[in-house]
Amino acid sequence: MADAPEAAAEAAPGEEPPKKKKPILLILVIVLSVLLLIVSVMMGTLYFSGYFDKKSEAAAHEKVDELEQQAGEANKAPEGPTKVVKESEATRFENSYMQIDKEFMTNITGSKKVMVVQIAIMTHYDSRVFDNVKKHEFAIRSGILDVMRQTTEADLAKPDYRTELAARIKIVMNDILMKYEDFGGIEDVFFTSFVTQ
Repeated sequence: MADAPEAAAEAAPGEEPPKKKKPILLILVIVLSVLLLIVSVMMGTLYFSGYFDKKSEAAAHEKVDELEQQAGEANKAPEGPTKVVKESEATRFENSYMQIDKEFMTNITGSKKVMVVQIAIMTHYDSRVFDNVKKHEFAIRSGILDVMRQTTEADLAKPDYRTELAARIKIVMNDILMKYEDFGGIEDVFFTSFVTQ
């Protein structure tokens, strides 16, 4: 009871007793502070984990794709040949063949021998590929002869040399067609005659 006179002494007559802080306001401030802290931690975690970068990166890729598509439409080259699909099977393409009329003859490097070949080509595309080959026959013949003249007798002794030579000729023909027509289209090269003398 000794405390009671002290409390009475503190509150002098005519003065108001000290006000107690409202506990509801204090609780509200604490709850808001905790919520703010949780949201800050979540946002910081997402930011540093790269969550927001993925969205901006995806948006950037979409924008680049859109710009490339617009540029492609603006600079669109004439449409190239289209692949011919077999009617019976939608996943297989029809093979079309054409033999090049004139044979190719060249000396074998470091030898007195001569190589004479007849070439046929195959494509899955329409006849425009063959039309392009005929149109640029001189350039194609020159490119093929340049490849053939690099042959040596040691090359001819290799069991798979014809396959290697056909692959190199195909590359040269497609490169020439790409240079002049912006489209190659030759799928394979075959030798219908291959003679060395």
